[in-house]
Amino acid sequence: MSDTVDFWFDPLCPWAWMTSRWMGEVEQIRDVQVNWRVISLGILNEDNPENHHHGHIESMWPVRVVEAAAQAHGDQYRKPLYDAIGTRIHPGRRGKDDQLVAVLEESLQEVGLPTELAEARNSEDHDDALRASTDAARAVAGQDIGTPCIAVNGVGFFGPVFTPAPKGEEAGRIWDAALTLSSYPGFYELKRGREKGPDFS
Repeated sequence: MSDTVDFWFDPLCPWAWMTSRWMGEVEQIRDVQVNWRVISLGILNEDNPENHHHGHIESMWPVRVVEAAAQAHGDQYRKPLYDAIGTRIHPGRRGKDDQLVAVLEESLQEVGLPTELAEARNSEDHDDALRASTDAARAVAGQDIGTPCIAVNGVGFFGPVFTPAPKGEEAGRIWDAALTLSSYPGFYELKRGREKGPDFS
C-alpha cells in the first residue's frame, strides 16, 4: 500500500525547492503518492513581512499564478509549473522581483499554458484558496511552520530541510527514516543550526 504525501511548497522558498528535489527522488524508488499543494509565505508572514526575503506583494505572485493555473486547467499543472518556476528562480538565480514577471511567463509557456495567466499575480481572486491551502498545512503541522511542509499519511511536519538534496537510494533511506519518525505520535521536532546555504548542484 502506497504512502500518501501532501507536499506544500512556495516557489520562492529555496529550502522547499531542495526538499521537493528529494521528494522527486523518493517518488522514483518508493511507493508514494504525492499531492503537490501550495503554501504562501506571504500569508504565513503577513503580520511580519520582514521575515520573508521578498516584499509581501511580490511574494504572492508565484503562488497566485500556480493556483490560478491549477483552478483553470487542473491540479496536474501544479507540479510541472512549480518545476519550471523553481528551476529559473533557484538554480537559474532569477528570483529578483524585477525578473519574476518574465520567469512566470516563460514557465507558463514551458508547460503549455497561456502566458496571460501571469496576470493573476496582481489579482486577489485566488487568495482565499491560497489561504485555505496554507491553513490546511497549519492544521496538520502546527501554527509555527514555514516551508517546506509535508504530511505523511495525515501526519504533518515542517521540513525536512536539506542541502544538497539527497539522491538515489540515499534519498530512499532518509525517506524511510522520516516515515519512522512521523509514525510515532509523540515525535515533534528534530533540528540543528544551518551552516550552509542551499546547494542546487
